[in-house]
Amino acid sequence: MGRIYGYGRVSTDDQDLGLQTDALLAAGVADGDIFTDQGISGSCSDRPGLDRLLATVERGDVIVIWRLDRLGRSVVHLANMAEDLSQRGVGLRSLSDGVDTSTATGRLVYSILSSLAEFERETIRERVKAGMAAAKKRGVGLGRRPALTSHQREHAKNLRAEGHSCASVAAILGVDRSTVWRATQ
Repeated sequence: MGRIYGYGRVSTDDQDLGLQTDALLAAGVADGDIFTDQGISGSCSDRPGLDRLLATVERGDVIVIWRLDRLGRSVVHLANMAEDLSQRGVGLRSLSDGVDTSTATGRLVYSILSSLAEFERETIRERVKAGMAAAKKRGVGLGRRPALTSHQREHAKNLRAEGHSCASVAAILGVDRSTVWRATQ
């Protein structure tokens, strides 16, 4: 029997890994054997904590995670990772999902749950897109508020036409000079 390692991830910097790390510690993972990524979306392919973990594990080791969605980006990614770990002789155990890939039943449940997680993500993505389209139809502005009002843009154009530099106009309006440049083009 090898070592037990843990992995935790939260998508934003203001989220707390405490719930996940507490669960991993309670599952028998030593404090120094928990790898984490904070402020990194699951859809990101560059996850330094996960990369270090995957480089560390050896045959006979087990990776414990709080939930499957903390590990994989998609069904394909989860399936590929499970296959890679299996070929390397590394087990995978998800505490919340009751998955343990060292058993045939665990591998089946893992496949089903990862498919459901992908379905849920796609459903959320579709709802967000539909909500944004509906808001746009109602005339609600999406995205960042413009740095300059239409009045300020006109003022900036007039100042630039009088020969003022972008930097001096930016100082007058209290914005970055690249904002002035874009507004006056």
